[in-house]
Amino acid sequence: MRYLIAGAGAIGAYIGARMARVGYDVTLFARGPHLRAMQEKGVQVKSAEGDFTAKPQVIGSFENAGIFDVVFLGVKAHALTQLAPQLKPVLDPQTTVVSTQNGVPWWYFQGFGGEFDGMHLERVDPGGVIFASIDAESVLGSIVYFATEISEPGVVRHIEGNRITLGEPDGTRSDRSRKIAEALIASGLRAPITTRIRHEIWVKVLGNASFNPVSALTRATLAQMARDPGAARVIRSIMQEVEAVSHRLGMELPVSIDQRIAGAEKVGEHKTSMLQDLEAGRPMELEALVGAVVEIGERVGLPMTCTRTVYECVKLLGKTAVS
Repeated sequence: MRYLIAGAGAIGAYIGARMARVGYDVTLFARGPHLRAMQEKGVQVKSAEGDFTAKPQVIGSFENAGIFDVVFLGVKAHALTQLAPQLKPVLDPQTTVVSTQNGVPWWYFQGFGGEFDGMHLERVDPGGVIFASIDAESVLGSIVYFATEISEPGVVRHIEGNRITLGEPDGTRSDRSRKIAEALIASGLRAPITTRIRHEIWVKVLGNASFNPVSALTRATLAQMARDPGAARVIRSIMQEVEAVSHRLGMELPVSIDQRIAGAEKVGEHKTSMLQDLEAGRPMELEALVGAVVEIGERVGLPMTCTRTVYECVKLLGKTAVS
């Protein structure tokens, strides 16, 4: 099978390097200095589990790359609207597209069934560009549970974790999910297959929609926010609103709000991805992590008072931080 990492940033390059290291036919797509560094020296991985260098094929254009059996979407959610239309040369009806984005994905309501079936999220997929470019039936959902960062072009630092959960949106255990899981496991990752990917997405959203935006406003770590009474009250209020949205959609969450906050405190002095992006001058994943929840909540008639307030403040912060 041919694998493509479309957007070989910190997460994508790490997955691709691990797969290439054990001999899988994997190609990485990247841009700029990171692209050139990987083409010249390979992908250098720095990890407490052991440093290594892998040398997969690295490309800066999809033209003439050919069709791939599996395409991992490695960019952040807000970059998909630009990436998706470029993927046409590498996709065919048999290609499996693995979505790795945080937050509520663009495909979430495709095949959902009931009153919400096919609901479009404008904040995640403005104008339906992603939906028009990627067949929803080709999508295999995933949730990434590891932290990596690009310490310099071509160098990926693995911070913690090694799990990527896979799941078909229709809840089946498919042959394609099993084959991809086997490849990831052989590459040294944990890759469980879940039949409840839509439910698990909300477990992660519960934390992302609360801790991430509050951290951007306060510059605080997970432990600092969980231990501060005022910040913890705001986070709890957002989580209650997020939980209400998930319940309205029929999603039962296997963890309580207390457990989610306690879990974040145990992680310790860790900066959220949104805070890291803000400090690095990169666009924040605000819409997929928070805006989508506000949009869904308003569509189903739920008050999103606290979530919307924090969302609007971070939205302005994003504008003023780059001006």
